[in-house]
Amino acid sequence: MHEINDFYENNKLDAMQCQILQYSNRTEILAEKDQEGWMRMERTATGTARSRGWFMVFICLGVFVVYLDSTIVNVALSEMQKKLEVGMNSLQWVIDGYTLTFACLLLMAGTVGDVLGHKRLFTIGMFGFTAFSACCGLAGSIGELVAFRFLQGTFGAFLIPASLAIIRNLYEEPVARAKAIGIWAGLGGLALAAGPLIGGWLTETSGWQSIFWINVPIGVIVSAILFAFKRETARNLSRSLDLPGQLLFIMAIGALTYALIEGQTLGWHSASILGCFGAFVLLLAAFLLREARAKEPLLPLSLFRNSVFNVACCVNFFGFFGLFAVVFLMTLYFQNVNGWSPTEAGARFLSLNVSIMIAAYAGSSLGSRVPSAFLIPAGMLAMGGSLMALTAVEPGSPYANYAWALIGIGIGISFAGASATVALMSSVPLQMAGTASGVTNTFRQLSAVLGVALSGTLVSAHLPDASSEAIQSLRSGDTAVGFTAGMHEAFLVAAVGCFFVAATAAVILLAAARRKATSYAGRERPERKKLQPESD
Repeated sequence: MHEINDFYENNKLDAMQCQILQYSNRTEILAEKDQEGWMRMERTATGTARSRGWFMVFICLGVFVVYLDSTIVNVALSEMQKKLEVGMNSLQWVIDGYTLTFACLLLMAGTVGDVLGHKRLFTIGMFGFTAFSACCGLAGSIGELVAFRFLQGTFGAFLIPASLAIIRNLYEEPVARAKAIGIWAGLGGLALAAGPLIGGWLTETSGWQSIFWINVPIGVIVSAILFAFKRETARNLSRSLDLPGQLLFIMAIGALTYALIEGQTLGWHSASILGCFGAFVLLLAAFLLREARAKEPLLPLSLFRNSVFNVACCVNFFGFFGLFAVVFLMTLYFQNVNGWSPTEAGARFLSLNVSIMIAAYAGSSLGSRVPSAFLIPAGMLAMGGSLMALTAVEPGSPYANYAWALIGIGIGISFAGASATVALMSSVPLQMAGTASGVTNTFRQLSAVLGVALSGTLVSAHLPDASSEAIQSLRSGDTAVGFTAGMHEAFLVAAVGCFFVAATAAVILLAAARRKATSYAGRERPERKKLQPESD
């Protein structure tokens, strides 16, 4: 435990930079040290500072478009709905088609990079992400668009873990590595803030297809440059892929997502929906059984014996469940209920996105100074209270009346997330740090899938139907009231989840702090006793 803290201190990594581990499943933070049972890996030369710098630029460009894609699409949903004449469930699939494959494949992406080489995997991921971005722009129907979004998310999942492994390989010096990680994290925040504005402007001036075409020139350049670079990270051919576990996991989450999105349309008591819920239970049980027996599991079940790990998973799941529900529903509220343009809607999200960017930076500092037993509950309470405030939003409510609530959500999730990262990294064995953080990030991505699925379903239950005509008529009195009523229910559910995590985290983390204090006291007593002079 002390070894982990010393590593962070010696390498000048703060909580924001530690969060890079949230995106890597198998990337090791101390690859130089041979852990028991781990293969010795050859290290390639890191090259000159100039070549490393250019390599870093193109890696960050690739990561930027992936982050941009996570926020740029939402603001174009209203335009997609009008042009493609689709209902609520189709809009949910546009978002969840991407996040479903992205979330599920994160568990295995790190291992694939270990086997193939992370530069090679990043190049493959960038090429596939770019190709299917172009396919999304060419899609002529909602079916084609959703299919291409599934494939876009598949390749996007390879990019984040691979980029971190490449950065780690490029920069051996602790200070240089910390600086590179800071740039990597900063670009993610910039993409988060810029996405809605760029998406709104592109949608308004060039149509919804343009939000996908913007990825293409960047992706082509990055793919070509990376293909020309001969540098490659070390490969570990002894690693094995848990393909049965990965397949079971994808099928289980896919069945649950389908049931939640299509339940309102097909009927909750229909054979297909009940069958999907049943399949989810059986597939999840089979997945857990597989992981309990696998030699190299995707999800080491022993991690769940760690109470702090469980808290981090809950923070990532319930916190981001509320965040993605807000982004999805408020996008439709801004445009379809209030009648604002895509650019105007994107500008309204600045209060949320800029607060996340600023609070993530501040939270990275606070997370290493303020006890997690205080900061995590405080952040989740702030988010829960802000979500409750959004339940007062009605059709035509002035933006100034609830802008502060969007800011509160951004601050709350950033503070809680940063503190959870610090607590997690201090509570797991060093050799499990990458795996533990990768699993908690998977919980974050799953919350995006289920947040969009459940929130859209709650809104659909209050509409006459979830058809294209119903969505387009949201500005009318009764339909607009029904939409906001469903939106209030979704935010209430998310708020209850945040309050639950706040209370649970306070109890668990205070108990863990007491155990840690008792353990320290127990180790110090014998030492003090040895220092006492013996009596004659």
